[in-house]
Amino acid sequence: MKKIVTFMLFVFIQQLLFAQYRNVYKSERPLSSGIVRTASKQSLMMDKYDVKFYKLDINVERTSVYIEGNVTIKAKVIASQLDTFVFELKDYFVIDSILINNQKRIFSRVGDDVFVGINSLNVGSNISTQIFYKGMAPNTGTFFSGISNKTDVTWGNQVTWTLSESFAAKEWFPVKQSLTDKADSAYIFVTTSNENKVGSEGKLTAVVPLPNNKVRYEWKTFYPIDYYLISISVGKYVDYSIYAHPNGIQDSILIQNYVYDNPLTLSNFKTEIDRTPSFIELYSNLFGVYPFYKEKYGHSMAPLGGGMEHQTMTTLGDFNFYLTSHELSHQWWGDNVTCATWSDIWINEGFASYCEYLAAQNLWSQQEAQQHMLQKHNNIMSHPDGSVYIPPYLAVDENRIFDGRLSYDKGAAIIHNLRFEVDNDSIFFQIFKMVQIRFKDSTITGLDFKAVAEELSGKNFNDFFNQWYYGEGHPIIDIVYGQKNDTLIMNVHQLTSAAITPLFKMNMEYKVKFSTCDTIIKLYHQANTETFKIPMQKQVKGLEIDPNNWVVNGNGSIKLIADTEVVSFVVFPNPCSDYLQFYLRNNGNYKISVFDVTGQNIMSEININTEMIKLNIQNLEKGIYFLQISDGVNKNVEKFVKY
Repeated sequence: MKKIVTFMLFVFIQQLLFAQYRNVYKSERPLSSGIVRTASKQSLMMDKYDVKFYKLDINVERTSVYIEGNVTIKAKVIASQLDTFVFELKDYFVIDSILINNQKRIFSRVGDDVFVGINSLNVGSNISTQIFYKGMAPNTGTFFSGISNKTDVTWGNQVTWTLSESFAAKEWFPVKQSLTDKADSAYIFVTTSNENKVGSEGKLTAVVPLPNNKVRYEWKTFYPIDYYLISISVGKYVDYSIYAHPNGIQDSILIQNYVYDNPLTLSNFKTEIDRTPSFIELYSNLFGVYPFYKEKYGHSMAPLGGGMEHQTMTTLGDFNFYLTSHELSHQWWGDNVTCATWSDIWINEGFASYCEYLAAQNLWSQQEAQQHMLQKHNNIMSHPDGSVYIPPYLAVDENRIFDGRLSYDKGAAIIHNLRFEVDNDSIFFQIFKMVQIRFKDSTITGLDFKAVAEELSGKNFNDFFNQWYYGEGHPIIDIVYGQKNDTLIMNVHQLTSAAITPLFKMNMEYKVKFSTCDTIIKLYHQANTETFKIPMQKQVKGLEIDPNNWVVNGNGSIKLIADTEVVSFVVFPNPCSDYLQFYLRNNGNYKISVFDVTGQNIMSEININTEMIKLNIQNLEKGIYFLQISDGVNKNVEKFVKY
């Protein structure tokens, strides 16, 4: 899912060029206005059965959020006994009656939970529950709404559509909202005026004419589906269908696009829609064949700011390179393989956000992909803390679940970093394919992905996940370097932006610059302060940290200790709170003194005879100081700040 914040509306843009995409594509979700859903406590009695099938048979118009009809839930008992069937439905809907195995039953309601008494059933028994209901849902107009109705201000089309992620399915149909309980199949039948079309999941098996200028759209999907991926969109559409031809299957894949019937809409977006086959073919090569190829992929337009990856038919507000590629990639990351808890939304949104990079890298240019990743890095570092993993007590808040900086951008960035750590693209994408095979039609946690990555790469990613997935912040690298004869000496100091993660053990690339060429070296960091001595015959003219933008890292400093300075040193970190470190260009007998801004010597002189010095300044008051080092004849002074 991608929620886009739009600052300016451009009407009837006839053509979008590649160079314009970055202006169309704004930030990742989490910004929201109005109502944001939080999870309510569910009855544990819903854990006693496993949903097998949903059938929605409802009446909906494009002009209203009124719903009337019935929903059938078929399930299997998985507890030792079941004597009460419980499901969820908002209390603004009137329930006319409930049938259990074709027998009318008495029910009660507590909040959003509906309790239906039944004759006790043993484990393994099948149960069919049919709920007849009706009502007018609230039309809040916000992104996170179960069912919405709105007129698109650009194109003039009025649409009724649903968006159930993460807790809002109960706002439009009777349901069990459990991520780990996917239905094996679903029918979505919608009756509406015959001037409308209805988009939904699976294959459109029939369009049945009915009396009074009505028509029933009958959609059926036979792939397992999570509750929040069931959807409808009702509007005046034209059907623009195209096909993809990925490797690995003989048949083509239908891409069924329900576009507003405004004659200018399709002509405006046709070029963008026509890129969809390339995205499907690319992702099929990288992750395995499109998982729902026996049915279709498609889009239904609705006036929402962004998109929602409903299984086999994304609902979205418009088409552009990054939005279309992001939502499509969810068919692998989110729909076929789904996060097992909202704490692990990284499986959905981090991977889909990284697929934006993969699409740009393969179908646009490496330069554009790098720029796109750099934008993500900059957004990540706009705040110093926050983890990709969402602690369970926060995973009930949609603002936190869909935090664009953490779940999307940092989620994508750590996958990019993992690719660097694996250091073998063949193995890296084998990991992706194995996850799709092993967890097909199921759910997965971040730790499940980690286990597959370790298995196929032969590497241990404990530190990586503790730092980047569960940990917070990012490293900040300071370098002091010099060259002695044929050796490059690099003193590297690592700070972190969040104290909860004091060290990132990691590989890092450095570009070493010479007068006529450059070279890349890779160093492994396992301490906050390290000295590396690297054979280097050419004269070094400069260094660059992470030239290929693999790792989220802050703006540190790179300082050269020149050969011409007799007493040459560099202080870091600066500012500093506890230990001040400095590197001396040459060994020798030195004296160190610390002065305050009045010139008073406040720290006794210390004789030193080593290259790297660590000075305890914890007892100093906060303020500005001067560090002086002398060899008895020459001296040098550097300012530092104690905070």
